Parts: sequence; structure tokens; C-alpha cells
Amino acid sequence: MFEKILIANRGEIACRVIESARALGVRTVAVYSDADAAARHVAMADEAVHIGGPAPADSYLRKDAIIAAARETGAQAIHPGYGFLSENPDFVDAVEAAGLTFIGPSARAIRAMGLKDAAKALMEEAGVPVVPGYHGSDQGDDGLARAAGDIGYPVLIKAVAGGGGKGMRLVEQPGDFADALASARSEAETAFGNPDVLVEKYIQQPRHIEVQVFGDGKHAVHLFERDCSLQRRHQKVIEEAPAPGMTEEMRTAMGRAATRAAEAIGYKGAGTVEFIVDGANGLRPDGFWFMEMNTRLQVEHPVTEAITGVDLVEWQLRVAAGEPLPAAQEDLTITGHSFEARMYAEDVPAGFLPATGTLSHLAFPSFARADTGVRSGDTISPHYDPMIAKIVTHGPTRSIALKRLSRALVETEVAGTVTNLAFLGALAAHEGFAAGEVDTGLIARDIDQLAAAPNASDAAIAWAALVALGLDDAPGPLSDFTLWGVLRRSVTLQHADDEMTLIVASEGGTTGRIQQVTLPSGATVSVTYDGGWRIDGNPVPRHHRSAKRITVFDGYGQIFDLIDPLDRAAVAGAGGNLIEAPMPGLVKAMLATQGQEVTAGTRLAVLEAMKMEHALTAPRDGVVAEVLVDQGAQVEAGAPLIRLEDEE
Repeated sequence: MFEKILIANRGEIACRVIESARALGVRTVAVYSDADAAARHVAMADEAVHIGGPAPADSYLRKDAIIAAARETGAQAIHPGYGFLSENPDFVDAVEAAGLTFIGPSARAIRAMGLKDAAKALMEEAGVPVVPGYHGSDQGDDGLARAAGDIGYPVLIKAVAGGGGKGMRLVEQPGDFADALASARSEAETAFGNPDVLVEKYIQQPRHIEVQVFGDGKHAVHLFERDCSLQRRHQKVIEEAPAPGMTEEMRTAMGRAATRAAEAIGYKGAGTVEFIVDGANGLRPDGFWFMEMNTRLQVEHPVTEAITGVDLVEWQLRVAAGEPLPAAQEDLTITGHSFEARMYAEDVPAGFLPATGTLSHLAFPSFARADTGVRSGDTISPHYDPMIAKIVTHGPTRSIALKRLSRALVETEVAGTVTNLAFLGALAAHEGFAAGEVDTGLIARDIDQLAAAPNASDAAIAWAALVALGLDDAPGPLSDFTLWGVLRRSVTLQHADDEMTLIVASEGGTTGRIQQVTLPSGATVSVTYDGGWRIDGNPVPRHHRSAKRITVFDGYGQIFDLIDPLDRAAVAGAGGNLIEAPMPGLVKAMLATQGQEVTAGTRLAVLEAMKMEHALTAPRDGVVAEVLVDQGAQVEAGAPLIRLEDEE
């Protein structure tokens, strides 16, 4: 076994690797950028080395700096985590040339699966079923359009490199193909440095089921399947294992296909073979096709660990150190069911916009596994993926595991940024999902219902008012003392787009104190103290206050901002004339020009933030009065980008 390894990554996966390495007695070295100097993974590691600026290109993608850090600290091996350099065969070659061990597959195996078109051809040779499509060398617009016509619409355009839904577009009719192709190429070039695409048949009721494989370079085993069908825009949201509705016949067929795929390329380490499954008529052994192989550990690996009892990172270290596979296929079994929900800093009602902010409070329930790379006080950086944590539950049945996930989401506490917790909670409560009726289109079909912001309860509003007035502590003998009877105070709070003024009437005394809160609707809520504050006999919700912001942990976290009427600035300026940056990011493209006539919905700029591109459009018909930033500029959230002329 290694004495010391370096983790060439950041965030929750770096922390995850450090935990397993520590359990094996292996010392760890972290690397970090300027933005991550005080990050959790840096604090957890035995040593840490600074490798550059906050942008990934200046730090976590610097092969030379990472290898130099490993050699300088005496690390014998490098674990790549996932993302960044984890599937870069040139990095593997450089690591091995430096006399170090790469904890993962060979460069040859990564190259074999790195391009989707070549991988599909290889899988066909190995007898693995593949989706009908075109993955040839002709990348001309006309040739690809002809191929799409031959395959038959609807089709998917997919980047041949990378993954994560980037460079992928669904095209339902021929007239939309050209624009979709241009958009897919642009995103693929940005994300992977390779604009090439393939075209494949789009399965109408698809399920995304993947098989966890593990090899030692000669032989491979599978650790059963995960269902990752619950996706939004090809990004996984909630994963589970095993797949609902899976039969032993199909599980055997998929497992054999996955291990054939791994053994065909001499795979070593943890990998995932992803299949697209036709779920229209149930799961059938002849209804699945190879999509791609991820030659690394997957984000969703904890659900496999939960049902098998296997520590996949431990296996990675042991096999990379020269040990044989830790278990034979017949030794591996499934126990119970597991779910993983990805919690992000994002504004769901605003269109899932990535968010930043300082996590003034972060806490998870003790009964759930929470893989995270952040702590209270940490900042969500605009330079990296905005995932806060993966929340994982396990139970003897699917129903129990899902109920535990629902409760874990309710009891997770986050303050300092908006999150997708309510969205995840709505998914966990979705009747179709609870019944196992999952496919990749579920979220899109019910997006309005799932993405709706939950209303704040009267109890949450009332308690926020008391906290804002500093009345949440235990009352003392002179609390609320007045010579003239009931003491009344008003407080103004902002919640979402609503501004509300509340009246709090406080009675004197020492015990059994009552605070009557009058809501804007005219309704009143009684908050009583008898050894603890209660509303309708129930304890008040937990909360966190930071300066003038109060987060009440009710309904997945309700945010209230305290407004001081005497300190309110008049809102002047451009009104609806300004197009502002909805988040920090890079102005990837400035499409607007001064004097240009535009209509509502015209694309004016493209903002790149947190590894995704976001189109900014004209809010109304008008004329561009001024372009306020240049293409290539790095901007903060709320920065004015374009101004339209005043409406006549």
C-alpha cells in the first residue's frame, strides 16, 4: 500500500478520497487554488500545496504543477477524483513518466473510451449493443444533417468528448437541426476543446441506467446498477440503486455487457458503463444500448457503496497499489435500496441559475450520509461547480429509503445562499417517482409544479418577525415591561418579491408570555413561551440570523430580509432598460450592438458561469442604447451589461 498520495482535485471528492485514505493509514496531499486556500479539503489533508489562480486552467488543470507538487512532497501516487484531469490520458502519461502511479485506468483505456464515436465502434466489436446513430468522421453540416434524416427524428446531437450534458441538443424536426448543431459545437468547444459531435436516435421514453464496474487490468466485476433517469437538461438530480423494476434476467445481461466492455479495453480501477434503456414496455434484456463509459469514479458512487457495503475508493487504492480485485463476482450482493440527491446553490424559481454566497450556516441530519466539500463560513465560488453536498440515504426497501431521503432534505439546514432543496423535496414526494415510474422526461413534464417556490407558512413568518425584533431569546423578568399595557412594535420584512409589515404585541410577565403577531393578511399568530417558544403547541422552527438576513428552517429554508424604512434608498435608474448579469461569470459572447433594434427574446449576450452557458435575452422590444461591457469581461452578479433606450 502507498505511504502517501496526492489528490488532484478539490471539493467533496477530495474530502471523500482523504477519508478513505486515512482509514487505510495513507497520508494525503491536497492541492489548492487561490480561491481554495481555506477550503475543507485543504484543512483535512496532511499537507497542502498551492498550485495557482482560481480559474481551473490556472490551477486544477495544470498537469505540471500537480505532478511537481507530488514529487516535492514525496507522494507515490495521484488520485484524480472526477472532473478536471480525471479522464485526460496525457495527464496519465505524464504521471507515469514522472515515476508516479495514476490511481485509475491506463491512458490507453481512457483514449479508447474518451471519444463517444470511437467507443461505440469498439463496443460493437465487443458485442455490446449500441444505440442506432452516426459517429463517423464527416463533420460537415450537410453530412450530419443527412445522417440525422437517415436515422429518423427525433435525434440527439452529442459532443464526442466529455459528458455532463454539455454539447448535447435534442432536435425534433429537420428545420431546427442547423441551429442546434451550431449551439452544440460552441458549447463542446468551450467545455472540451473539441467541437466534433455524433448523432444518435432519441429514445422516446428513455431511462438512464448505468453499471458500476471494477477491473484489475485483466478481469472485471460489476457492482450492479444505478438508475440515473431523474435528470434535468441531461444533468443528474437524484440517483438510486438498484434500478426500480429491474429483473434478474436484465441485471445479468447488463452486468455481462458492462464487464465485457471493461475487459475489452483492459480496464483497471473504478468505471461506469452507461446505458440508455427503453422504458416504454418495462425493462427487457433486449431493450438497452451502450451510451458511453466514464473512465473514473462517478459522482453517484455512494449509492453503490450503500447497497454493496464496498468502499470504492479503498478498492481504487488497493488495486492501484498492485493488489488483485478484492472480491469475485459471486461475492457481491445487493442489500436494500439507496438514494442520492445533489444539493446545489441555485435559484430554482429563477430558472435554476447558479448562485454564490457565504454559507453562514450548514448542518445535516445525523441519519443521512452527506458528502460535502464545504463548511459553515465557506464561500460558494463562481469558478467551480455550485454543488454544496450529496445527501445519501439507505433503507431495507425503496419506500423506506425514499422516506428517509425526504426527511433528510427537510432537516438539512443551509443559510447564506439559495438552494435547490425545495426542488429535491418536491421530487422525493412526486407520486410517479415514488411508484418507480421514472424516465428522463419526468422533470421536464412536471417542471412548473416541481420548481415552484414553497410558500412561507404563517408560523415561519411570525417567527421571523420575532427574530428580527430580537425577541427569540428566553424572556427575563423585565422583558417587554411597559407602564401602559401591551407593547406593540412593527417590523418590515422582504420575502422573495413580497414586502410585508407585521405588528407584534408583547405581554409583560415572567412565564407563559404571549407574543401576538399580526400578519399582512390580518390573521394573528400566537407565539407562547413556557420553557421554550411554541406556536400552536409545537416548538418554533430552527433559524439562523446573519446581520439583517433571517433564514427560518421551515419549508426547506425561508429567507427574510429585514428592511429599515428609515434607511431605505429610493430606487432610481434604468428600471426595465438594463440587462444585468444574473450571476458572476465570463461574458462569453456579446451579440448586441449599439443602435440595434431588438424584439423580446432576442439573444443579446452569452454568460459563462459555473461550467455552463446562459443566454441573456431582450426583456422587450426596443433599441440597444449602449453596450456596457466587452466580450471576455469577468463580471459580478448584478453588473449592468446592456442598456436599452427608454420606451416612448
